[in-house]
Amino acid sequence: METVKAVIYARYSSSGQREESIEGQLRECYKYAERNGIQVIGTYIDRAKTAKTADNRSNFQKMIKDSAKRQFDYVLVWKLDRFARDRFDSAHYKHALKKNGVRVLSATEAISQGAEGIILESVLEGMAEYYSVELAEKVIRGQTDNALDCRFNGGTVPIGYVINKEKHFEINPDTSPFVLEAFEMYDSGETMQTIADHLNTKGLRNTRGTKLNVNCISTMLTNRRYIGEYAYREIVTPNGIPAIVPEDLFYRVQKKIEINRKSPGKHKAVEDYILSTKLYCGKCMTFMLGESGTSRNKTTYRYYKCYSAKRDGKCDKKAVKKDWIEDIVINQILEVIWDDKLIDDLTRMVMEYQRKESSTLKLLNENLREVKSSISNILKAIEKGIFTDSTKERLDELEEQRKELENQISKEKIEHPLLEPDYIKYWFYRFRKMDSALLKNRQKLVDSFVNSVILYDDRIEFFFNFRKGANILSLEELEKGSCLFDTLPPDKSTCESKCFLSVIFALRRVILLRSVIVLCTVLFASRVLFYSEYNITSA
Repeated sequence: METVKAVIYARYSSSGQREESIEGQLRECYKYAERNGIQVIGTYIDRAKTAKTADNRSNFQKMIKDSAKRQFDYVLVWKLDRFARDRFDSAHYKHALKKNGVRVLSATEAISQGAEGIILESVLEGMAEYYSVELAEKVIRGQTDNALDCRFNGGTVPIGYVINKEKHFEINPDTSPFVLEAFEMYDSGETMQTIADHLNTKGLRNTRGTKLNVNCISTMLTNRRYIGEYAYREIVTPNGIPAIVPEDLFYRVQKKIEINRKSPGKHKAVEDYILSTKLYCGKCMTFMLGESGTSRNKTTYRYYKCYSAKRDGKCDKKAVKKDWIEDIVINQILEVIWDDKLIDDLTRMVMEYQRKESSTLKLLNENLREVKSSISNILKAIEKGIFTDSTKERLDELEEQRKELENQISKEKIEHPLLEPDYIKYWFYRFRKMDSALLKNRQKLVDSFVNSVILYDDRIEFFFNFRKGANILSLEELEKGSCLFDTLPPDKSTCESKCFLSVIFALRRVILLRSVIVLCTVLFASRVLFYSEYNITSA
């Protein structure tokens, strides 16, 4: 006689059940199969999935699809409500299984195959659906009571708010000023990308702890909670929560968002500003951000303008032409990368950093030598006829240590590759072959070498990633074609800003050195890819 085959379907929802309930369902189904001579050939399990609709249960859908292969005769469930709580879903998917010659069996509900079984099955499915609908109604009723009192109903807490013990919204004094600043920036003409970059540099993060992006800013700028409006389903309560943004500012921003949505190409050139987040105003030490304008003859002009001057006029720093300041920065970088002595100094820095980073590798190698020495001693003892259970146990233990140390050494070498000076110099020399007229190459040069640039009325100060202190370029000397000269002692008014920049310098210096080590390895392994990427020709 042919063996009857079945699969087990088990599920637990995220409410009121735990992972352990799956094991209980499987146990009951296996017992039922054993009692009735059914061979279980597989299981389909959905974890933390509701049965309100079967369409969202991935393994359930896979089971229905696999039934067409006609490899099993039954679907075993602990109870029918594990299959579906909606009668229409249940009827639909049972019909689909029936066409493939498969029936659904309950391991704990005795349902006969006759007419009375059909009635009983319908009653059980109806009860399951009733329970699901009743539970949903209770949840909605409880959340409606919360909404009438303007209490938090779950979900993501918007940036700028915290939830108190009574589940009411309160303004977060640490993050709410950034929300207001975002609205003011957009109202003054900044793009969402610029706002995201600005807030990221301030250290603001979303509720998941990751950096802000355009989608985060878009959600923020359209969230009516910021004007104090509480909303849940059909319940809308003006002034139900503390407001962060004035209504007139909020509605001006909504109008501008709508206008910009209808002309999406307006801000496509934002990425052309290669000094974004690196160019500072020398008067107030805030970012200088890219902006553009169109003259009457339809000519587009691009500038960098002090954010503080643009936002509230508190700074009187004048805007500077984009091409003018960017060309100056690129030219100073080119002077740096053609300085052979500097490249030698940077190579020494990287080599010193490698030696410092490889202290872990040194310790691992020492441990490996000791383990190998111990293994060698035991093998010599075995050759002399000394072999006991303790000897074998110790040898097995040392072999495991050897394998583990070798794995750790391999991992350490991958994470901290040791490079020769020639490879490191090659990484720097490749910048000399770049076409500095190409936008992507100009951006690469700025990202690799420039920490920050401070623009004063009479001079420009350059902070490079690899050098302490600033290089100063006098605007008066610039007109005469002067080169860089060493920095002078900073003014008292800029000491605090210099301290801030020195912290950033230290962090970016480490990042640059790590990048050199990794990229040198990659470039050495595949120079052809490098040449094609930067549109250069080999020497």
